[in-house]
Amino acid sequence: MKRLILLSLSFFMFPICLLYAQEEDTDQLKPGRSLFLLRGYAHSGLEIYKENSSFVGGSFNPIFLWHQSDRLLFEAELEIELEGGETKIGLEYANMSYILSNRVTFRFGLFLLPFGIFSERLHPRWILRLPSAPLGFLHHNKVGPASGLGIEVRGVLPLSDAKMNYAFYAINGPVLNNGLDEPEEAGLLHYDNFEDNNKNKGFGGRVGLLPFSDSSLELGGSAQYAKVGDTESEFENIAAFMYAVDLSLTKNIGFLKGVVDIKAQWNWINVDNANYLANGEHDDEGEEHLDEHEDGLAQEYTFDNKSQAYFGRISFRPSFVGNSFLRNLEFVGRHSATKLPAGALWGKDERRLTIGVNYWLDWRTVLKVAYQFVSDSPHEENEHGDQHSNGGGNGWLIHWAFGF
Repeated sequence: MKRLILLSLSFFMFPICLLYAQEEDTDQLKPGRSLFLLRGYAHSGLEIYKENSSFVGGSFNPIFLWHQSDRLLFEAELEIELEGGETKIGLEYANMSYILSNRVTFRFGLFLLPFGIFSERLHPRWILRLPSAPLGFLHHNKVGPASGLGIEVRGVLPLSDAKMNYAFYAINGPVLNNGLDEPEEAGLLHYDNFEDNNKNKGFGGRVGLLPFSDSSLELGGSAQYAKVGDTESEFENIAAFMYAVDLSLTKNIGFLKGVVDIKAQWNWINVDNANYLANGEHDDEGEEHLDEHEDGLAQEYTFDNKSQAYFGRISFRPSFVGNSFLRNLEFVGRHSATKLPAGALWGKDERRLTIGVNYWLDWRTVLKVAYQFVSDSPHEENEHGDQHSNGGGNGWLIHWAFGF
């Protein structure tokens, strides 16, 4: 009799449990349970050089964040800026993340690459600490990738008191400029490759080690390999190997009553040598004309296509002194340089030293005043009409920036 009663109860309870589970799943799908957050940053400023001065910047970068569920996230950033007398809107990144576990997360779409630490962690203007970006790391004469379209897996692994983070990705990879349309850029890599020019993909990643339990120090190494030439062209087997090392140290210094913050990164780009046509030009009808030798053959040239860019930045903020004005000050210095191929039409060496003082109005709003010294480069406007203060010579840079 008891067995019959139990079977009867089970028969009636099973549909109830099933309905409850379905209601719980349905609740997850109801609109209104996902979370949305709008963040971002903006900056503007005044730059004063020997021969001219100008208000610059005026950029606005909204960041959109969706929390679809505990496992699904979406993020996107737009860059809205003034350039060449017009308002330009660009997509910095847009990607979806799927959190598989506490140790593994997948990302799909356009994302900032973990090639060093600059593009992922330091490029927002209120985090950058100085009004200008280091040479070779933003827009003009970029040495190394910043973002890519593809797939990535990343995570963190505990190592007793230490930690290790990792990120590996596959993307479209950069494109080699063969110089036919833009002879002055022959051999230069373009990193915004949203439609791949060949069947190969760029593979890369970064591994970071945090040896101390307080995570104050991080050492990282990055690498990426990709074929960069167009399919079925004489450049289709040309490949680029890139690698970088980085350092991040943030430490409270008790006797100085402040915080020292050091960031550094060094990029190397090696592209296979290739022969490029010299002085190729197109007329109004699109026909190509090349300078020729006396024997009637078009001139070709090649060069050792290796580039480097690096920066080292140190800042100190007396955060623990009694005076509130001094607490909000930050003293910053940075040295950066690029070494571009001497045989390339775009090749040159450039060095820049920038020193400045910041005043933090709150933890994410800063007024930055700096002076930069540039060597081996005349004051010239870059190809993008860049107002990111990367094209100036010696001069004063006064910027404000805030995050929200």
